[in-house]
Amino acid sequence: MKYKIAVFDMDGTILNTLEDLKDSLNYALKECGFKMRSLDEVRNFVGNGIPKLIERALPSDVGEEDRVTVYNVFTERYKVHCKDKTCVYEGINEALDSLKANGMKVCVVSNKDDYAVKELSNLYFGNRFDLSLGRLDGVPKKPAPDMVFAVLKRFGLQNSEAVYIGDSDVDKMTAENSELDFIGVSWGFKGYDFLKKIGTKVIVNTAEDMLKEILKI
Repeated sequence: MKYKIAVFDMDGTILNTLEDLKDSLNYALKECGFKMRSLDEVRNFVGNGIPKLIERALPSDVGEEDRVTVYNVFTERYKVHCKDKTCVYEGINEALDSLKANGMKVCVVSNKDDYAVKELSNLYFGNRFDLSLGRLDGVPKKPAPDMVFAVLKRFGLQNSEAVYIGDSDVDKMTAENSELDFIGVSWGFKGYDFLKKIGTKVIVNTAEDMLKEILKI
């Protein structure tokens, strides 16, 4: 078996979090007097962390103080409502169980704030993941390779022993910057056509196909 560790993105890869992100974003925008956003707009805004989501949702001439205020309102609400509509994509838990049964490590590396990554990981996946990392102040976020390198160092593994699984251009760039193989999932926020357009070589349409690709069954 080629890989010893599978590193997963969270939003759009293992969890469908889009509705809860939209609801908390629109709550914060409305509370602060800004225009609310549609689901498709939010779909295009996500991928680079919550601060960037806020920045993209606000008018370009909004200052840093207002962005921080919207971020804080968003965060307070999302801490309570991050799991209202969020759900696990079909077959993901079964795939994770199979990877673990085959002796692999499985981890999450996400640009979502670390508090949310850990809470959602525990809630929806129990003890399946060996490590879950989200965005922390002072640590370069994806597509920088820093968090991926921290995971590999934690388990004493090499780049060639790892694969990154995600749904976006940010994930593909993260894999490239980390010198990891990349598997794109078509069920996520960006979709098959987008992944194909950016040159993704391996795209899977189901969790079962993803499992086969990781294990090379």
